[in-house]
Amino acid sequence: MKRQQSLVLITGATRGLGNQIAHHFFESGSDLILIARNYSELQKMKDTFLSTTKSEQRIFIFSFDLAETELLPALIKEIIEKCGDPDIVINNAASQGPVGPIYENDWTEWERCMKTCLIAPVQLCKGFIPGMIENHYGRIINISGGGATSPRPNFSSYATAKAGLVRFSETTACELLPHGITVNCVAPGIMYSDLTCNIIKAGKRSAGDSEYDNAINLQLHNTHNEEIAAELVYFLTSIECSTITGKLISAVWDPWKELPKYSDILSQTDIYTLRRIIPADRNLTIE
Repeated sequence: MKRQQSLVLITGATRGLGNQIAHHFFESGSDLILIARNYSELQKMKDTFLSTTKSEQRIFIFSFDLAETELLPALIKEIIEKCGDPDIVINNAASQGPVGPIYENDWTEWERCMKTCLIAPVQLCKGFIPGMIENHYGRIINISGGGATSPRPNFSSYATAKAGLVRFSETTACELLPHGITVNCVAPGIMYSDLTCNIIKAGKRSAGDSEYDNAINLQLHNTHNEEIAAELVYFLTSIECSTITGKLISAVWDPWKELPKYSDILSQTDIYTLRRIIPADRNLTIE
């Protein structure tokens, strides 16, 4: 894969998928901006990465809770002043939100999930896109999740946020077409993470039988889908994918390594997007 050296910003960087993504970009020679809540984990990650190279790669770390959206403009300003404008922004951080039917949810926790999973990524895009436009280059990858493409009972906040993030990504991709900046979503597939533990902790009554059983099974048999998803994120920022934008791509189910061959078709169709289904799509007629 061909790519230019970049300054890459990753949220939720210290664990799971975020950590895997950071590894890919650091090994390619990119400078990193890592954001997570736990400063000690960020520092440990930085030290570990830098101990593996003799190059002069830079790693900037910022301890920040993305649910504190009112403080994000100040963080964005600080990042630009200290690090420069990121070329690649990867919105990976997520919060499960309350588990259970909406009428039993704690509203503060419901809103907190929306801030972390939707409002914060939108703010980060809004803050860093002007620099991308000025530099005539930019790649944005937003991580989707369960509930983005179909209902997910008992996870209304998370599902709503992820569906909104997918629609935001396609809309922003259209706005940025004249500037050659791409925006895509990655559906990583089921992964064992803190979110899985939260489902198990919530129990069957709140999460539902299927969600709970899937979480238990994932705990026993980890899919390691985060490794595949990280490869896809890295791939979508390559030169080969420079015309693929506005798409929701599954790391597990889609033949994403072949997509550059079909870039013309993808740019002219609604393949890999969210759309309303009408009767004709199901060979039905309602009169």
